[in-house]
Amino acid sequence: QVQLVESGGGLVQAGGSLRLSCVASGRIFSINAMGWYRQAPGKERELVATISSGAGTSYADSVKGRFTISRDNAKNTVYLQMDSLKPEDTDVYYCRASVRITALRNAAVYWGQGTQVTVSS
Repeated sequence: QVQLVESGGGLVQAGGSLRLSCVASGRIFSINAMGWYRQAPGKERELVATISSGAGTSYADSVKGRFTISRDNAKNTVYLQMDSLKPEDTDVYYCRASVRITALRNAAVYWGQGTQVTVSS
């Protein structure tokens, strides 16, 4: 019904930048909050940043001042601009979206497949 596809991950040196993108497609009536999470092997998935339908944002303390989340509602896309990257930012990054597929249905949460970000020291 709804698919989230991330792109933009890769290998970068410490201090560098990457921009992640996530496009939502399929049966979409509206999208509420969108966000980025990350997960290392053997650890729980953690919140990186979220953005509401009204563009209100929140960030994990570890990325404040370095990462910026934004969205393009016309394209059903959320972005994560990551600057001043550190080796500890190395993780698989996942896109999350709260999507309503019709006006009469409650929103459901969907996840992307993840994109690897590796920061070398």
